[in-house]
Amino acid sequence: MFFTGRYLKHLGYEVCYVRNFTDVDDKIIARAKELAEDPISLSRRYCDEFIQDMVHLQCLPPSVEPRVSDHMPHIIDMIKQIVDNGYAYRVEGDVFFSVENFPEYGQLSGRKLEDNRAGERVAVDSRKRNPADFALWKSAKEGEPFWESPWGPGRPGWHIECSAMSAAYLGYSFDIHGGGMDLVFPHHENEIAQSCAACKQSNVSYWIHNGFVTVDSEKMSKSLGNFFTIREVMDLYHPLALRLFLMGTHYRSPINYSDVLLESASERIFYIYQTLHDCENVLSQHDKGLQESIPPETLNVINKFHNDFSTSMSDDLHTPVVLAALSDPLKTINDLLHTRKGKKQAMRIESVAALEKIIRNVLSVLGLMPTSYSEALQQLREMALKRAKLTEDKILQKIEERSEARKNKDYEKSDAIRKDLADVGIALMDSPDGTSWRPAIPLPLQEQQVAAT
Repeated sequence: MFFTGRYLKHLGYEVCYVRNFTDVDDKIIARAKELAEDPISLSRRYCDEFIQDMVHLQCLPPSVEPRVSDHMPHIIDMIKQIVDNGYAYRVEGDVFFSVENFPEYGQLSGRKLEDNRAGERVAVDSRKRNPADFALWKSAKEGEPFWESPWGPGRPGWHIECSAMSAAYLGYSFDIHGGGMDLVFPHHENEIAQSCAACKQSNVSYWIHNGFVTVDSEKMSKSLGNFFTIREVMDLYHPLALRLFLMGTHYRSPINYSDVLLESASERIFYIYQTLHDCENVLSQHDKGLQESIPPETLNVINKFHNDFSTSMSDDLHTPVVLAALSDPLKTINDLLHTRKGKKQAMRIESVAALEKIIRNVLSVLGLMPTSYSEALQQLREMALKRAKLTEDKILQKIEERSEARKNKDYEKSDAIRKDLADVGIALMDSPDGTSWRPAIPLPLQEQQVAAT
């Protein structure tokens, strides 16, 4: 969903984007104890790393980025409102939300109170009036961070933090609330309950939930040993290749991570940038004297692409359809630039300019525009070399060896060199000007992809 803000701005909406950090909760405190580190300091370090990852992925920065530790007065005030409105009760320094006092509980998830089985996620607390009641405030425990409150020293429960911070910056009614599919219940269900309990006018127009990440169709988890970070992926793949890969699946569907799919995304983004780089080179030689009109056949391609983009993005942000729709304008550009028939077409350069413009505009909305095409292409090449465990000098040496073998009509050796490089994701391309190379899906992965289909 990291493309939502750009698309809303593209449509002309004024966007206030709040991305909050939970820097105080049970898991953070437990991890900080293991590392003998202050919980707030630990959270700050991970928050800073996350922000850097988002910058690399070209995610728009939020309008505001609140952290729980900086918003205790807002949290305590909201809990007071909930207590005063009769939706919560105090037990020995803890404050619990009473789900039985909120008849609408379950409206988001569709779950009924009797469906909630106590002890499934957390230990049963016998002090609760109902096992489904959840903590708004937790009394201080030895060795844990705490803040003063009307109910004694302690810290907030997980759910109340998000409601208080969103209300502080967006008010009690706003348009879109996002999160993972696993947060529908209990987290977002509890957010609705406590926000409405604090203010009857509370309302979120749209709840948007993204699917899980699976690895080779198996759920990602540390216990299975298939867990990895964004930073680990970006060590071998360009951030925009990763972004393209993520957009290749509709946000509500599970994202199946696999080497072959990421290699495919990397190859695709290289093709896109190479095509646009070729456009840039040609257009730089014809920057004056271009006519405003373009041929009908080019206009048809542009209009179809624009309609596919507008229709698909307005249909629940259906990015996979938009990415597939890129094929026609990209192919048209390559035909105009590189085929004998295309080079003879009237107003060829005007067509190339118009096609390049709309592709660039769409890529900008999707957050897929690099700082420069040539720089991105070089970075993609460098990462392909890293994955192949080769240097460019080594590849150039292999190209020279292959050229010599071809001169000597040793086609078996020539083919073997090409295949050896293809096996590690390096494709050779012959032309009248010589042989060059580009990143490609490694041959074994291509065969695996074909077998899967």
